Amino acid sequence: MAEKTLVKVEKDGGVALFTLDDPPANTYTHEMMKQLDAAIVDARFDNEVSVIVIRGAGDKFFCAGANIDMLQKSDPTWKYFFCLHANETLSRLEHTPKLVIAALNGHTVGGGLEVAMAADLRIARKGAGKVGLPEVTLGVLPGTGGTQRLTRLVGKSKAIELMAEGGNFEMDDAAALGIVNKVFEADSTDAFMDQVLDYARQFTTPGKAAMAVGHIKRACQSGAEVPLEQGLAIERELQAKLFASQDAKEGLTAFVEKRKPQFAGK
Repeated sequence: MAEKTLVKVEKDGGVALFTLDDPPANTYTHEMMKQLDAAIVDARFDNEVSVIVIRGAGDKFFCAGANIDMLQKSDPTWKYFFCLHANETLSRLEHTPKLVIAALNGHTVGGGLEVAMAADLRIARKGAGKVGLPEVTLGVLPGTGGTQRLTRLVGKSKAIELMAEGGNFEMDDAAALGIVNKVFEADSTDAFMDQVLDYARQFTTPGKAAMAVGHIKRACQSGAEVPLEQGLAIERELQAKLFASQDAKEGLTAFVEKRKPQFAGK
């Protein structure tokens, strides 16, 4: 029997669109995480992909987190390794030198927000649903990077407050807290996704140096986790790679010649 497709992958120019697809709430299982992991690796190797966009299927949910029925039926050892693999998958997403955008088209709670926080940017549809980490109401903590990534986004005290209270809040509130980068108004999910994809395309070649965008991401994601001296070293090494690139030559030449550069991502 063929495995059900839980992460659908489409390509639109330089954008790879991943859709988490497990109705009704797009909760993730180990099978979904394995498919997401494979999709991330494939996108890494695909020279035509500059940006990854992740969304949820349907109109109501981006993702409601881990499948509770799956967790309730599994033993502690299995749950530990499930969390370990999920952590590795989201870290792989975070470390991929291509821009990752989470399109929050519906409720983004629990592990769903943990997936979104592993993206570089989060864009939400206004009024589409709630955002939060309510794991405390189940007697557990956000165990797929939530405690760490939320702390890095909003600071220790606010992160503890949000997770200990366990409440969910509106997209606009998430933006005010710095969890969401942008909130788009749209009459439908399709219209919202059109806006997100238009936004994502601005980071693709030939108009934008996608390699430089990816290296900016890597400098920030890795540099933020080490002392400043080591972060500056990471920055220098990535800059050296860019200086040797075709895109840097094109960008500098176009500036001198007063024309619009045509980047190749190389």
